[in-house]
Amino acid sequence: MHHTDPAEPPTPDAGVIAAQNDAFRRFACLGIAPDQPIQGRLHVTRSLMEAGDGFMAEAVKATGDFDTFAPENDPAGWHDFGAVTIRSETVFWKIDLYETDSDFRYGAEAPDNPETTIRVLTIMMAHDW
Repeated sequence: MHHTDPAEPPTPDAGVIAAQNDAFRRFACLGIAPDQPIQGRLHVTRSLMEAGDGFMAEAVKATGDFDTFAPENDPAGWHDFGAVTIRSETVFWKIDLYETDSDFRYGAEAPDNPETTIRVLTIMMAHDW
């Protein structure tokens, strides 16, 4: 019989989190609706907004299209970070997971539960990092 410590939260399912992160990113960036509602918001940094000439729109679309995850750039398997190149500039994106009722102060306790998790997708110039 396998015993687990009741105080230990269950290990979140990386595959479920990755699928939810991908679905949210496609929705936030490309307008492709997910199968089930996923709470979150898209944030772009000021330098990305100021890049002008359609740069931000290209960066947002490339973020939504990103699908080259590998152990090197996605060690936890959560699909929560990536880099895209726009006009020879590197743009980073990341997804942070928070408890829905914590005003973005506390990390999600059950990040694989979309009912209690809110995502923040941030797209930024690499030089802002």
